[in-house]
Amino acid sequence: MITIGLTGGIGSGKTTVANYFIELGVPVYFADNEAKELMNTSKKIKKKLITEFGKEAYKDGKLNKAYLAAIVFNDKNKLSIINKIVHPEVVKHFSKWVKQQSQNIRSDYVIQENAILFENGSASKFNYIITVTAPVDIRINRILKRDSITKDAILSRMDNQWSDNEKVKLSDFVINNINLIDTKKQVKKLYKKLLKINRGALK
Repeated sequence: MITIGLTGGIGSGKTTVANYFIELGVPVYFADNEAKELMNTSKKIKKKLITEFGKEAYKDGKLNKAYLAAIVFNDKNKLSIINKIVHPEVVKHFSKWVKQQSQNIRSDYVIQENAILFENGSASKFNYIITVTAPVDIRINRILKRDSITKDAILSRMDNQWSDNEKVKLSDFVINNINLIDTKKQVKKLYKKLLKINRGALK
């Protein structure tokens, strides 16, 4: 089965694009959501995070997101450590998920939505990469409206991710998400194109 990575910087609207694909019947794996779930349920991850960041990494048996966020806010090395602990387990979980989807004959291809696909070095594991882009000012305004977060915090998170230009150079397809009506049209067009690619590969 063809696997496709869907990425984009914070505020680019990659989740919106992923949901449009879901509407068209494409199974989508949300890596960030699954990672958070694994951080709460995996004994292996929990043990490593506590060893690295102390018992405060968990509060009442649940991941202490505020505590960890404060640690990695201005420390790329600490963020890298968390990614190295969690990423391998997400890879294993995704592999199992793909196998489950492959048993569903209606699934022509699957997508993994992942904000740090290039940053964590997993882009090469996918057959194709889609990057969602949007101007920085639009991205910032979207996040300010969506989250309880300061502009400085947004810029810090952006600084921890690759730029759109870097991602686009290594991507097979690009969706410019500025106007939602136009974005949906782009998704439908790409959806059909990927169906043709996948069915051609199966011949």
